[in-house]
Parts: sequence; structure tokens; C-alpha cells
Amino acid sequence: MNYILFDGDVRTALLPFTYTKPVADLRVGILTIREKWEKFLGLTTTTITEEYLEEKYPMVEMEQNVLLNASFLPNKSLVEVVKGLKENQAVFRGDDVIAFYTADTQEEVDFSKYEQIEFEDDIVQIKNTWDIFSLNDAAIRADFDLITEGRQSEPIPETVNCINRADIFVEKGAKLTYAVLNASTGPIYIGKDAEVMEGVVVRGALAMCEKSVLKLGAKIYGATTLGPYCKVGGEVNNSVLMGYSNKGHDGFLGNSVLGEWCNLGADTNNSNLKNNYAEVKLWNYETGRFAKTGLQFCGLMMGDHSKCGINTMFNTGTVIGVSANIFGSGFPRNFVPSFSWGGASGFTEYKTNKVFEVADVVMKRRNIEFDDKEKKILEYVFEETKKYRNY
Repeated sequence: MNYILFDGDVRTALLPFTYTKPVADLRVGILTIREKWEKFLGLTTTTITEEYLEEKYPMVEMEQNVLLNASFLPNKSLVEVVKGLKENQAVFRGDDVIAFYTADTQEEVDFSKYEQIEFEDDIVQIKNTWDIFSLNDAAIRADFDLITEGRQSEPIPETVNCINRADIFVEKGAKLTYAVLNASTGPIYIGKDAEVMEGVVVRGALAMCEKSVLKLGAKIYGATTLGPYCKVGGEVNNSVLMGYSNKGHDGFLGNSVLGEWCNLGADTNNSNLKNNYAEVKLWNYETGRFAKTGLQFCGLMMGDHSKCGINTMFNTGTVIGVSANIFGSGFPRNFVPSFSWGGASGFTEYKTNKVFEVADVVMKRRNIEFDDKEKKILEYVFEETKKYRNY
């Protein structure tokens, strides 16, 4: 069977992260949503997404296809239903389609002609940016069970102090030295060739992906995810770094999401709780204004390729777009548009030629090419987000 993941109605609500990738390639838990589906299905998937992303994330359509709403995280019961679908059957949760089996073109789908199956079991859906961190605990637990089932952890060194060792899994090549790992509050997954340096204290749930690093003396509270090649120091609470991003030094990051290729300068801090304990509002790309989240704790949302200088301070509920460069004293505004250069004293436009120079250098450090596909995506996002840069 050919499986295709599609963005669905939530894509705009998941900006700025979905400016540069489909919903399927967001990381929540240990794996990306695509990786979860592929692990369950035992097959590769392709994607229906925005036209400007299609060169990097192409779709392969065959005579028979099952389309999957990428905002829903798979579980055993859902996958069983999906695998059992027949032509012109669709799985729904309320008004939201989860999956459907079709032999027709995907340009227009009339679900009134489908047999509709209501999925009533528990399911996790990522509908808003803050769901990425607020649902990360459940996602880590599910991924931990999926990845480790029937497998044996690598030995944990005697110098590591463990609590609830049964819920700690270490992959081949990982290095751990004189750390404290407390998995009584959630599982701890240490990925292939990851490193936990001396003096690190972890309270699960924690996901460390391949070649991620926890630096000397880091303090990590669950549920936190470090994507591939991320480096983290200081204090982190309930945050997701999707991949190739660094918070390498002291400072606090809490209830936050960083995209890929981000960097937080030394001693950067974010607030995750308002002084009056009021509900946090976040910039909403759909409405063009700030909207309620229903959360008391909500920190920083930072899109791909954005950076900040040393001693940067972010207010509660700050949204940073793609390829922003923030520096200087004081608190920058709670919404910083993509391709902005500056800080609390003011912003100017961050030109694409300068953005490309930085991206090329940064990505080469991880032996990844900043190619024409990446340039075209950022060029499109630059034009698409001009309307927000009314400095």
C-alpha cells in the first residue's frame, strides 16, 4: 500500500515551524510524526504539502493510496484501523478526517461518497504550536515503548546514578559519565552516539536523539526532547528542540519549542510564567493578532534558522519567525517576524544573501549542504512574511 501524509487544516496554526517543513516532519516525543507512522507501518511515506515545499518533500501517488492526516499521532489501535481500510472508506474523529483510502486524484475529495468510520479510542493530535511541548510527555512515553519493545539497553556505566533504571534506555555509542538520571517521573531515552557529560541532572521524561549532547552540569526537567545533534546546557524544562539547534550555555528555557538550526547565546533566558499568573497569549498567524492559549506556562516559539545573542531575554509567550537574528539589551517584542535583525531598540530586515551565508556555514558544520532546495524555501518564506515586517 502507498501511504501519503497530508498537512490538514492545522498547518497555519503550526507556523512558524511549518513554514519550512510539512506537519509530518515536526518532532514531538522522540520521533518526528513521519518517523512514527513509518515505524508502525513498516513502510516509507511521502507528503502532500504546500507547493513551495514539494521539491524537498515530494509526493508519490499510485493507483491505490491511503492518505493520513499528519496532525494525528499514530498508535496501535489507529494503525490497525488504517491498515484495514478498503477503497472509499474514511476514518474520522468528529469533523476531522484522520485517514482515507482512495483511487482518485487528491485535488478534490467528496467525503459524502465515503463510508465514514468514527475512531473512538484515545488519540493525540497536534493542533497548535504549544501542543508540541504540552503533549510531549505522552509522545515520549509512546515513542519509548515503540522503539524499545523487545530490545535490550546498552549497559549504563556504574558512575551514573539511576532511579528507576528499567525506564532508562541507552543506544549503542552513547557516552554517560557521572550523571544523575531519574526516570521515576518518565522514561529517559539516550540515542545513538549521544553524550551526557559530567554533573548532568535529569528528571524524565527525556528524549535525546542521535548525537545530541547534554553539557557539563546541565539541569533537565521533563518532558524535554533534544533532536539530532542538539547541544544543551543550563536549565531546561518541558521544551522541544527539533534538531541541529543549540542552547549550549547557562540560562533558562522552559515550556518552549525551537525549530532546526537555532542558536541561543550564552545566558539567554525566557519567561514561561507571567508575573500576574494570567493566561498566556501567543501570536496567531491565522488571525494576525495575539490569541489565548489556555495555558499558564508558555515560553518561546522560535522558527528554523533563528538565532539570538548573549544575555537575550524573552518575555512569556514570545513567537520568533524563521531566520531572525536577535541581540541587544531589553526584551524584544512578543512577536518577531521572520527575517528580522535587531532587538528591543528596533528591527531592520535581514536580507536573504546574509541569511544564506550564515545558513551555509552553520549547516556545513554538520556536513549538510545548504542547497538550492533550501534557498528556494527560504526565499519563498521571505516574500510570504514581508507583510509582518512593518518596522
